[in-house]
Amino acid sequence: MTDRSKSTAPLYGEQTQLALQNFTLSGETLPRPFLRALGWIKSAAAWANGELGLLPAEHAQWIARSALQVANGDWDAQFPLDVFQTGSGTSTNMNANEVIATLASREMDDTVHPNDHVNMGQSSNDVIPSAIHLSAAIELQQRVIPAVHGLAGQLEALARQYQDVIKTGRTHLMDAMPISLGQEFSAWAAQLHAGIARLQAVTPRLHQLALGGTAVGTGINAHPEFAHLACQRLSELSGLDITPHPNPFVAISAQDTAVELSGQLNTLAVTLMKLCNDLRWMNSGPNSGLGELQLHKLQAGSSIMPGKVNPVIPEAVAMVCAQVMGNHCTMTVAGQSGNFQLNVMLPLMAANLLRSMHLLANGCEHLQVKALADITVNREALSHQVNLNPMLVTALNRRIGYDQAARIAQQAMAEGRPIIEVAEAMTDLSSEELRGLLDPRHLAYPHQEKD
Repeated sequence: MTDRSKSTAPLYGEQTQLALQNFTLSGETLPRPFLRALGWIKSAAAWANGELGLLPAEHAQWIARSALQVANGDWDAQFPLDVFQTGSGTSTNMNANEVIATLASREMDDTVHPNDHVNMGQSSNDVIPSAIHLSAAIELQQRVIPAVHGLAGQLEALARQYQDVIKTGRTHLMDAMPISLGQEFSAWAAQLHAGIARLQAVTPRLHQLALGGTAVGTGINAHPEFAHLACQRLSELSGLDITPHPNPFVAISAQDTAVELSGQLNTLAVTLMKLCNDLRWMNSGPNSGLGELQLHKLQAGSSIMPGKVNPVIPEAVAMVCAQVMGNHCTMTVAGQSGNFQLNVMLPLMAANLLRSMHLLANGCEHLQVKALADITVNREALSHQVNLNPMLVTALNRRIGYDQAARIAQQAMAEGRPIIEVAEAMTDLSSEELRGLLDPRHLAYPHQEKD
């Protein structure tokens, strides 16, 4: 971003000024990725209209160039409008038209008109939904999916590293059959890969834009080739396969794809929340908790208790997940607001969708770099816990029956003794056979051949 973004001299005109006066609800503006997409759309539209001979070549050239400056973030200070504004985002569309018209006019001997030239072949009703799709598609490919891939890769590396570390599994928060720490890490990685697949499944619909539908989907005032040419240019700018929506009526009246993407982000938040909470439990202690692993110390954990260390990164990311879940609730309500031919909560949907993507990408990166990269595994504690695990007795069910195994487990728990000791006393099985049956590694990998 250049210093021009800090300019206080207004480049916008009357319509933006009226919106500034009318909408003072939050002070929150639309995010940078949305403005980038909006600038690209205006640039692509000018290029298409120039190719079609509808705009004079010089007008098309300077509108396209000025719009790219907006896309690049050179003039972000000129986009001060509140997210909570007219439901179609008309105010923000006019804000872009006015800023781009002013910039282009400065480079020409002629006046560039915000509506007649910059907005040619467009309506807020197709531009804003298109900017939602385009900005989300770019963030998905450039930020979210790479961040999830990075976290999944970190977990897969840990799964390989700790595949031979056997620990007590837990169901209902109670001791269950043994698993390896590597298997636990692999489950988290598999969840994340499934999340990536879900996100990728949305992309074909996300790459379809409402552009060309203009006011209600009929394409009034737009050249029949405008949408295809503009999307061709947007594909070049974004590196994505952007196409006009096959049914512009649905692209303008509904935001089902944005809600779908939000739902997949919500599922990713559920995955990360489980990961964070499992890490917090496994890190709990140091003496009165599970103490299975230690997260890297980042800061003091208490203003009153010296030496206290807290799992701050999992806690912070858990809050991210809670926010994303709340954002999805908002997206669900907003998605229902497609009254007849137009959804009227578009700016809110743009802000919440992109905020969720930003938070989740950052959350994945924080977990990868600041939590999982430096964990310390307490092998001694894990070994001690698994050897005292009364559920090891499950391995004896086929030899001595469920009822006898239950009696052994109850006595072992009452006396605090390892299962193998109690089983040796209460059955006629040999020590050698019991060691084979109760080997925690074999129980974690029951279908692997014994060494």
